[in-house]
Amino acid sequence: MFFKIFIESILQAFGQIWGNKLRSFLTLLGIIIGIWCVITVLAAVDSLETNIRGSFEKLGDDVVYVQKFPWGDGNSIDWAKILKRPDPDFDDYNAIKKRVKIADKIAYSSFIGQVPAQYRSNNVEQAFVIGVSYDYGDVFNMELDQGRYFSPTEHFYGGNQVVLGFKVAEELFGTTINPINKYIKVKGRKYQVIGVIKKEGNDLVNPIEFDEAVILSINNTRRFSSVNWGAMIAVKAQEDVSLDQLTDELTMVMRSKHRLKPNQEDDFSLNQLSIISNVFDSVFGVLNVVGWIIGGFSMVVGMVSVANIMFVSVKERTRQIGIKKALGAKKYMILIEFLIESIVLCLIGGVIGLIFVYLTTAVASQAIEFKFFLSQENIIIGCTVSMITGIIAGIIPAIMGANMVPVEAMRK
Repeated sequence: MFFKIFIESILQAFGQIWGNKLRSFLTLLGIIIGIWCVITVLAAVDSLETNIRGSFEKLGDDVVYVQKFPWGDGNSIDWAKILKRPDPDFDDYNAIKKRVKIADKIAYSSFIGQVPAQYRSNNVEQAFVIGVSYDYGDVFNMELDQGRYFSPTEHFYGGNQVVLGFKVAEELFGTTINPINKYIKVKGRKYQVIGVIKKEGNDLVNPIEFDEAVILSINNTRRFSSVNWGAMIAVKAQEDVSLDQLTDELTMVMRSKHRLKPNQEDDFSLNQLSIISNVFDSVFGVLNVVGWIIGGFSMVVGMVSVANIMFVSVKERTRQIGIKKALGAKKYMILIEFLIESIVLCLIGGVIGLIFVYLTTAVASQAIEFKFFLSQENIIIGCTVSMITGIIAGIIPAIMGANMVPVEAMRK
């Protein structure tokens, strides 16, 4: 019986749409716009979040960063004190490497500056030069498009070898010349190109801009530069070690190395990916709420429209309701009939809205060269919201129809 009522209700819903095309279109327009607004915003936020979080994943969720500046909420930070801190130096790196026993890999990097790089007549005016330790490539999962990374010997002796970012290599050598084993000039010094880093892509945020980098061994850069600006020590934990354990040991080693008294504050920051993740959680949470508010108004309008057409449907079928009840139909049968009809109407509007969302994301992806996507989760959310809207919009008309007295209904 329920299956028969279900099928009949669906057919009646399609009959309403087909028999009153303009009225049905105007009725469903609110649902379509509401779903389109809500799911488009959710899809955009999800796409942005996936892109940004994916960019930061290269930092690693098992790595602690020893730096001068802290990550996190800048409003609660005393910047006057932070600016007085020293940048982590090579001695700090050696102390950590010697004394921290629960670390898997330790990498040191220092920003040397933006300097010219030259190959014959081709120039890159502002190459991003970084001096790095041997484990840097492993800690940051550096992928090479061509060539290789520094050998232990080249790093130890500070050889004149260099690894180029993809854009730097392309600007210096073009697409026809193989850069491997060619020689370029950086800060007037001659370096052999041994590797080219794989292209980063179109990420919105690149915490480590490898595409425009010129990477030298730290033992090479220390010969001509004592700059530690933006210096960072990345410490990767062993598999069975928690970040809390690693943070505690790093704190002890750094405080000992800097000879800080027990009552003195740390003059360094220990950062990890979870700090950025917490900031993103709050930001994207607010964006999702905004999306629901924007689409919520349209959904309310659509809900009222569907409720109106259901009231009209109940009034038009008053005599049929009276006959059904006179023949023995129960209240719940009439209630289910109109409720399913309302849900089907809203689901049709929701599906059309989702189609518009898919088209919007496809056009946006082509227009701005950024991958927007409609996830399965958002499709489920769209359908669920449509169903809930249908239940809320149809419940009062359905109750009104179910409570009709058979004799009075047949007379009307």
